[in-house]
Amino acid sequence: MVQNTKQTKSDSATIIATAALIAGNLIGAGILGLPINTGLAGLLPSMAAMAAGGAMMYLTAIILGGEAARSRNETFDYPSLYETYLGRFGKWIAIAANMIILYGLLTAYFTGGEKIIASLIGWESKPLLLMLLFAAPLIVLSCIDLSFLQRINTLLMLLLVFSFGVLAFMGAGHLQTQRLSYTDWLFLPLTLPIIVTAFHFHNIIPTISADLKWDRALFRKSVFWGMLLAFVMNGLWVFIGIGVIPLTGENSILDAFHTNMPATLPMSVQIKSGLFTLCASIFALVAICTSFLANALGLQSFIRDLLANSFRIKNRQLVIALTFVPPLLTALIYPDIFLKALDIVGGVGIVVLFGILPTLIVVMDRTRGTTLRLVCLAAFLFALFILGLEIMQEANLLRIKPWVEYHSVDF
Repeated sequence: MVQNTKQTKSDSATIIATAALIAGNLIGAGILGLPINTGLAGLLPSMAAMAAGGAMMYLTAIILGGEAARSRNETFDYPSLYETYLGRFGKWIAIAANMIILYGLLTAYFTGGEKIIASLIGWESKPLLLMLLFAAPLIVLSCIDLSFLQRINTLLMLLLVFSFGVLAFMGAGHLQTQRLSYTDWLFLPLTLPIIVTAFHFHNIIPTISADLKWDRALFRKSVFWGMLLAFVMNGLWVFIGIGVIPLTGENSILDAFHTNMPATLPMSVQIKSGLFTLCASIFALVAICTSFLANALGLQSFIRDLLANSFRIKNRQLVIALTFVPPLLTALIYPDIFLKALDIVGGVGIVVLFGILPTLIVVMDRTRGTTLRLVCLAAFLFALFILGLEIMQEANLLRIKPWVEYHSVDF
C-alpha cells in the first residue's frame, strides 16, 4: 500500500514536470501573433478555432507518442517513421515539412525580435542593424554547451511566467467589453495556421516519450495537462488582446495584421504604462528566445543527421551555416514577415508533418479500431483543408479579407 502511494506521488510529480515542459514549449512566438490573427475573427470564433486546432494537435501528439513507444528507440525520428508507412516519398515529405517549420520559425523569431527591440529603444530607422544585434547572441548561445542552455532556459521560463502574469493582471483593467462581442465567422479559416503553430510542441515528443520510459498512460496525461494549461494561457491572452486593442485605426488589430507586428506592441500603446511596456517587451523577447534556442538546437541536429546519413558529410561549420544563414538572410530581405512566416509554418509545415501524415498512417492501418480511424479521417480532412487554404492564399488563388476592411465599426 505504501509502495503504491509512493508510486502514485512519483507519477504525479512526473506528469506535472512533463506537462510544464510541454506548456513551456507551447508558449512561444505563436502566442504573440494569436490576438492579431484571431482578433479579426472575434473572440467567439477564435475560441472555437482554438478548440478545433488544439484537439487535432492533441490527437496527433497521442498518435506520435504511441509510435515512439512502439519503437522504444532512443533515436526515433519522424522521417524514418513516415518512411516505414509511406516509403521514401513519405520520408522526404517529412524532411521538407520539418525544414519549413524550423527555418520558418527562426525567420519569424529574427523579425519579431527586431520589431520588439526597435519599439522598446526607439530605433525603428535601423532595422537591419538591430536584427543583427539581436541575432548574434542567440546564434552564439545555440552553439554552446547544452547544460548551460538548460540553466538559462529555466531562468527564462520563470521570467516568462512572471511577465505573463503582470500583463494579464494589468491588461484586465483596460478591457473594453464591447470589443469582445465582435464576430467575423468568414475570416475564421485564416486564424487556423497561427492556432496550429501555437499548439505545436511535437518535435520534442520523441524526447518526452523516452524520458517517460515509453509509458503511454503517463504520456497521455502529461500531454493533456500540458496542452490544457497552454490552452488556458493562449485563451486568456486572446481574450485580453481582443479586449484591449481596438479593432481598426492606428495601433489596432487590423493595423498590426497588415504590418506583421506582435500583439504586445499595439497593446503597450493602448495601455500607456512604463511597467506594462517593460513587461510586454520582456514577455515577447523571452517567448521568442526560449523558442529560438529550442528550435535552433533542433534544426542543427536535424541538418547534422541529414548531412551525415544522406550525404555522408560531417562538418560542424557547415551545419551552423546551413542552420542560421538562410533564415537570417530571409529576415534581412523581408523584415516585415513575422506573422506571415508563422502562417506558413503552421499552414504548411506543421499541418503536413504533424497533421496530415500522422492521421494518414492511422487511416491506412487496418489493424486500428474503426472509431479511431474515422476520427483520424476527420482530422486528416481538417488538416488538408488548412493546407489547401494556406496554399491558395499564398498563391493568390483565394483572398479572404477581414470584414472590417470594408465596413466601419465603433470599436
